[in-house]
Amino acid sequence: MIRSKFETLLAALAQWPARRWLAAAGVAALTYIVVAVPTDLIDTPLFSREVPPTWWSFPVLGVTAVLTGLLLATYVSREPAADDEDGTEESDSKGRFGAAGTIVSFFAVGCPVCNKLVLLALGTSGAMQYFEPIQPLLAALSIALLLWAFARRATSEDRCPVPRVPAAP
Repeated sequence: MIRSKFETLLAALAQWPARRWLAAAGVAALTYIVVAVPTDLIDTPLFSREVPPTWWSFPVLGVTAVLTGLLLATYVSREPAADDEDGTEESDSKGRFGAAGTIVSFFAVGCPVCNKLVLLALGTSGAMQYFEPIQPLLAALSIALLLWAFARRATSEDRCPVPRVPAAP
């Protein structure tokens, strides 16, 4: 019987040990804070916004944080090995798409006129006229990149397992 991609993903998640879920939760919380503080979605005296956040900024940031946590958790080994002290596996190109997705979400939820790169490229009026309207598209792109990278990593993990070689005595 052929399983759907969603069923394959659920089956892969069901095999995750607690250490992966803990890593996912920790990375998700850290991602939320690292993006929310400089974009002033979490109000601090360190940063301010000239333009109030959009209604979709918080849900996008939440989804981004969760997907980033899940994606990074796929790099945590299922079982710690004696020669693998940090419990991580080597990265591949799918992780690059996830990193791009997280970075793109930073631009998507940020203030269009507070972003120095956007201001340098477009100026204040250009940021409001050209950059602000594409921010929802950036949000969708970031979520799509993260979702694709996570689904690929999580469902392809058991396809071609690399045998563990015992450490030399």
